[in-house]
Amino acid sequence: MQKINYALIVSDFDGTLVCENGNISEENKRAIAEYVAKRGAFAISTGRLHYGILDRARELGLKGLVSCCQGAVIMDIESGKPVQNHMINHETTLAICRKMEELDLHYHIYDFENYYSNKDDAALKKYETATRKKAICVTDKPLSEFVKANKMSSYKVLAMVDPKDNERLFQEMERALFSGCIITKSADYLIEIINANYSKGTAVEFLAKYYQVPLEKTIGVGDQWNDLPMIERAGLGIAVKNADQKLKEKAVVCEYTNEEGAIAKIIEKYGYTEE
Repeated sequence: MQKINYALIVSDFDGTLVCENGNISEENKRAIAEYVAKRGAFAISTGRLHYGILDRARELGLKGLVSCCQGAVIMDIESGKPVQNHMINHETTLAICRKMEELDLHYHIYDFENYYSNKDDAALKKYETATRKKAICVTDKPLSEFVKANKMSSYKVLAMVDPKDNERLFQEMERALFSGCIITKSADYLIEIINANYSKGTAVEFLAKYYQVPLEKTIGVGDQWNDLPMIERAGLGIAVKNADQKLKEKAVVCEYTNEEGAIAKIIEKYGYTEE
């Protein structure tokens, strides 16, 4: 007879739980539902804001919490209300926007209801399709001027880049030393600047306390560098087969990709133990 082994599994979404076509496989859905029915806790931790993930969590029938924006925002799935909510301050948001414009990058800023883009192009359409949320485009003036005029803060600032330029631009952003921020990436074409006090690692800690699970009995699963804090903080850190090579070097590597039902396989292998 099976019983729960690791009592909390925290999974990244894009590149880990969801397929490239945007669908969650029936295999993953069944495995998660069975695990939760047996009193395991399953949570999503993503770089997306809540308006890009709440409906997907509900699609899985999940209740409880979902971690958004690299752990800066924790949302109650059923009520849609935040239980943790932290932004980059206005002055730093403005400095980041100006640096993005200096480098002529396509970038976004995020408030609680919307996100704003400085370009309306094919890359934005791809992003809107993935997140199922349309951007507000600010193209009549620099987005930094809009941010300044409206005294806006942001949960994160995201740049969409050519994958071959990712490492160079990543280092350029790191050299800028934005106060209270760290630079990370959630895909080979994305660079994200986030609040340094929050990460997927702090999210695992928050979720473990909420579900009353010891950290050593948690699993963190991901595919990109922004997942490293979760991989390192969870009791067992797993990288899916399609993960970034640098992440694989820090984790147990699953034999399956996100296209091959990696989460279902991980639940079956590590989520249970035989009595």
